[in-house]
Amino acid sequence: MAGQEAARNNLGIMEYNSGNREQAMKHWMIAAAAGCFNAMYHLISFFKLGYVSEQSINFTLASSNSSCAETRSEARDACICAIIET
Repeated sequence: MAGQEAARNNLGIMEYNSGNREQAMKHWMIAAAAGCFNAMYHLISFFKLGYVSEQSINFTLASSNSSCAETRSEARDACICAIIET
C-alpha cells in the first residue's frame, strides 16, 4: 500500500471479490484520491448503483484532481504528446 495507488486499487478488487464491499470502497477512495483512474472508475460505478454518496464522490474527485495537478509538468505533457503521436 505505502504510496502505491495501483496496489490500493488491487486491494479494493480483492476485497470486493471476497464480498467486503465497504472495505473495497475504502481502498478505492484512497487510491482515487492519489490519482488512480481505475479506482475512480470503480467508485463512479458504485455511485451509479447508489452505494457511494455524492459528497464522497465529489471529495474524492477533488482530491484526485489535486493529486494529478501536483505531478503535472511541461516535460511530462510533452512526453505524453510524443507517445500519443507515434
